[in-house]
Amino acid sequence: MNIEQIKENIGDFGKDIKINLGNILSEDGAPGLKLNQIMGIALASAYATKNDNIVSAVKELAKDYISENELKAAKSAAAVMGMNNVYYRFIHLVSDKEYSKLPAKLRMNVIGNPGIDKVDFELYSLAISAINGCGMCIDAHVHEIEKAGIEKIGIQSSIRIAAVINATAQSITIN
Repeated sequence: MNIEQIKENIGDFGKDIKINLGNILSEDGAPGLKLNQIMGIALASAYATKNDNIVSAVKELAKDYISENELKAAKSAAAVMGMNNVYYRFIHLVSDKEYSKLPAKLRMNVIGNPGIDKVDFELYSLAISAINGCGMCIDAHVHEIEKAGIEKIGIQSSIRIAAVINATAQSITIN
């Protein structure tokens, strides 16, 4: 299934989602980001939705724009954020702040050495953290991305991509 087929499989209730999906996957639709960043964010977001049709469609679209290392990094970001977002969301939300003083004892070396530009991995991780609803992780990734020189419009674009990919997965699931 490709992106056009995905759009065709969304019912009339999802007209806005179809339009947004058609817009966000380009440099014009995601200002502040390069095309490989857009595709990597979209793929990482697709992995976070756990929807095989979305993953397949975005992977097909992205194949001409991202490297094997970027593909692997999108998978790595989805995997490690799947762990970190649960753990750090707990740390953020639990009333007893003593938990935040304990060492996480979770291996997450891929964050420091993702095999691609660190800022791109941070963009992928931010998008996934937004999908997974981890405010503590969102803040940490935004800080690193801004430090690397990405402007607010690029950060907003990454979140818009995540939002639309997530809504697309939701739409084809409920169709």
